[in-house]
Amino acid sequence: MPGTDVLERIANALDRLAPQPLTLPDFAEADAFVWHPDGRRLAPVPRVNRVDMSLLKGIDRVRDVLVENTERFAKGLPANNALLWGARGMGKSSLVKAAHAAVNAAFDRRLKLIEIHREDIESLPDLMALIRDCGYRFIVFCDDLSFDADDTSYKSLKALLEGGIEGRPDNVIFYATSNRRHLLSRDMMENERSTAINPGETVEEKVSLSDRFGLWLGFHRCSQDEYLAMVDAYVEHYKVPARDQAALHRDALEWATTRGSRSGRVAWQFIQELAGRLGVALKD
Repeated sequence: MPGTDVLERIANALDRLAPQPLTLPDFAEADAFVWHPDGRRLAPVPRVNRVDMSLLKGIDRVRDVLVENTERFAKGLPANNALLWGARGMGKSSLVKAAHAAVNAAFDRRLKLIEIHREDIESLPDLMALIRDCGYRFIVFCDDLSFDADDTSYKSLKALLEGGIEGRPDNVIFYATSNRRHLLSRDMMENERSTAINPGETVEEKVSLSDRFGLWLGFHRCSQDEYLAMVDAYVEHYKVPARDQAALHRDALEWATTRGSRSGRVAWQFIQELAGRLGVALKD
């Protein structure tokens, strides 16, 4: 018969293997949190990496739609889950964080932003159980969401968005960004259609995931004028002592040419390069 020390070690091992209890953080501690499924906990983010709303150029329509949707949600009115899709570097994730900051400030910090990483989507039921009955309202945010051909974790997201027995809690809304409108690459969709016995049904289940987002907000590559407006806004906001505007624009366009694209991200990278050369710290 095993000794007492052996039984104690077995009991301790079983305790370690048992699921950790769900514990609520102090939501007054921060405005944003990151979900860690391994510890079944929400870690506060002391300072969110965000861009001021005024610096987001060329996306006026989608900005207004998302802010209005977020305001309705904060008021307890009906609002839609949102999928922000399209060109890289055009401010999709920046807009989500800026919209949260703007609306949260107007609602006494009762609106919290929770980031869940793409690889943790399957843990959504645990997160919902934790925040379902809180006195706060939550934007659950997943950046750069997409799915591979053999990935089944999208089913947890489908249940949250619409299809589960409990459904989405009234105090939760889901915002996601993706470079893909249907969250699957076109090559992957065409490959599944060509190799499946029933091609339509094979792709239908995954493609229907994007249909569960009430808002589809498209982001497209910016024009030269919009790109230069972004550069000018950064220079003014951070008080970068740039040369005359013509020289600034010439350098900004040359920078974009070397990067092969024009976007808000490229404009910000140019400003960082310019400020570094001039010995200027970029501080709000």
